[in-house]
Amino acid sequence: MIARVRPYCPAPWAVLLFLLSTIPAVSWSQWTVERVGGSFSEPVRLVAPPGDSRLFVVERAGRVRLLDRDGSERGVFLDMRSRTETSGERGLLGLAFPADYATRGRFYLSYTDLQGRSVLARYEVSADADSADAASEEVLLLLDQPFANHNGGHIEFGPDGMLYWGLGDGGGSADPGNRAQDDQTLLGKMLRLDVSGAVGYAIPPGNPFVGAGPREEIWAKGLRNPWTFSFDRQTGDLYIADVGQNRFEEIDIQPSSSSGGENYGWRLMEGDQCFEPAVGCNDGSLTLPVHVYAHGGTPFRCSISGGYVYRGTVIPDLQGEYLYSDFCSGQIFGLRWTPPATVAVRELTDILSPAGGFGSVAAFGQDGFGELYVLGYDSGALYRIVPEGGQARRRESFGAVKGAYR
Repeated sequence: MIARVRPYCPAPWAVLLFLLSTIPAVSWSQWTVERVGGSFSEPVRLVAPPGDSRLFVVERAGRVRLLDRDGSERGVFLDMRSRTETSGERGLLGLAFPADYATRGRFYLSYTDLQGRSVLARYEVSADADSADAASEEVLLLLDQPFANHNGGHIEFGPDGMLYWGLGDGGGSADPGNRAQDDQTLLGKMLRLDVSGAVGYAIPPGNPFVGAGPREEIWAKGLRNPWTFSFDRQTGDLYIADVGQNRFEEIDIQPSSSSGGENYGWRLMEGDQCFEPAVGCNDGSLTLPVHVYAHGGTPFRCSISGGYVYRGTVIPDLQGEYLYSDFCSGQIFGLRWTPPATVAVRELTDILSPAGGFGSVAAFGQDGFGELYVLGYDSGALYRIVPEGGQARRRESFGAVKGAYR
């Protein structure tokens, strides 16, 4: 058909067909996963300082274990199991490194103490780069939690250098204290803190409620349990996976251009539907999720586990895709968001799952170079997403950067 088109005046549709025919087909089977390291006890986070060749794996019971990117064990970076409460959804829940970690040696933890309180703390690395100074703790924030679930706990540094802390509504069923809509409490909120000073933290002057509300730490509100959230390394957009009640799971996206103050709706809404009250819940001031999925199905879906937008280098076809999972079903999905409101979702379970599946996926991980990992909570296994057939080449590249940290 294309051969019949006159060369000096091609029809537009023919040109399009020709251009499309020159694009090499991409097979999803070109991606796979490989296991990294040994077994872990309820892994909930995998992070690394920017450009660091090590992997820091957080176990919920209170331990941070250290690996090289090739999976070799480097030992225990920090063990605080004697100070961590783990009943319900509590535990060591967050670890974050600022951009200047290599020079200042300071990092941050979010955990539940033995009194059931949520703690945000600053620590320092010891003279041994593979070991934290356990005695260096400085508590920055301490919050009472009314229940043992919906504590949130994830922490991330944003592209603005501020530390973000995601806190759930405090638990119970249906947010009995309506805390997510109460600006006098930090529960059910996303906090934004300046931790760059020598001690303590400061309120960033750009926070939306500075001078206008009782808690100036608040960046956004109306969250039920933002167990995982992350920033797109390239665009700075904030992706929040907020766990739902009984019907819906949701993904909220805050564009990098936002000045904060969004109300994501809980408990007025669950997903994109009214919750309390049952009708007339949105007066137009709420920010609706960009994607919602319902509980149920086969396999059964019940709780979202958010991930990251892929910005690594070894899988170009995955660039710009946000990966997430469901804790109950173990399925893996990819979401592409085109602002302001276009979303495309596809399932990647068959392509990325190992033999026997992941089991319950608690979270995804991201190393210092933007490559992504899947954390099997029940199995205790870590998997890195890699090009199929490229594992040997990947291992060689990991070896080349081994020891590149400071």
